[in-house]
Amino acid sequence: MSKRILITGASRGIGRAIAEKLAAPDVTLLLHGRDTVALAETCKSVQSQCAGVIKLIHDLATEKGVSNLISQVGGDPLDVLINNAGIAVVKPFREITPDEWNQTFGVNVTAPFLLMQRFVGQMPPGSSIVNILSIAAKTGFANWSAYCMSKFALEGFSQAIREELREHRIRVLNIYPAATNTEIWDDVTGDWPRQKMIAAEEVASAVAYALSRPENVAVENVTLSNAAGNL
Repeated sequence: MSKRILITGASRGIGRAIAEKLAAPDVTLLLHGRDTVALAETCKSVQSQCAGVIKLIHDLATEKGVSNLISQVGGDPLDVLINNAGIAVVKPFREITPDEWNQTFGVNVTAPFLLMQRFVGQMPPGSSIVNILSIAAKTGFANWSAYCMSKFALEGFSQAIREELREHRIRVLNIYPAATNTEIWDDVTGDWPRQKMIAAEEVASAVAYALSRPENVAVENVTLSNAAGNL
């Protein structure tokens, strides 16, 4: 029977790299994204290597979008849930609008909460939840206040539910990349040295390693730093 792996934010960047890394003949990938063209490209790149690919085009900033995704995923259990979708509003905190704040919290915190709450009851012992966090889940950065807030929140939440899920033998694996060279930077003002950033494929490799450990081993926290120093 094929393993079912749900990845949010799989249109590009880290999510696409994870999909490509985990694609295998015994895997059905459920790939979420908002950009229909980019998501179609991801699906095309993994289709031939998988048992199946299901496209999930929903806006995780709204509870309706999340509930529509949940309905489309259906009742068959997931073996892996990867909370990767995220947005970043980068500006001085005095300029952040309530809508930007709520959208950041919705995508980065509420959506993972709702997905974990809904799917965990059907996940078998030995299954895994992977949260793509950030070094911004542990350290504050000027002009990244809304993003840091959301990552700190998901960090605290995931640590707590990790303890709740131990008796069910469901692993909660948190990945903390430093700045990663993805399209998220295209919309961030400033001159960022993209060539010094971590590659999305390195984050995907860390996820694959954590998932590949025996069921009784949990690689619970992985921090990926730039060896020459983070940005």
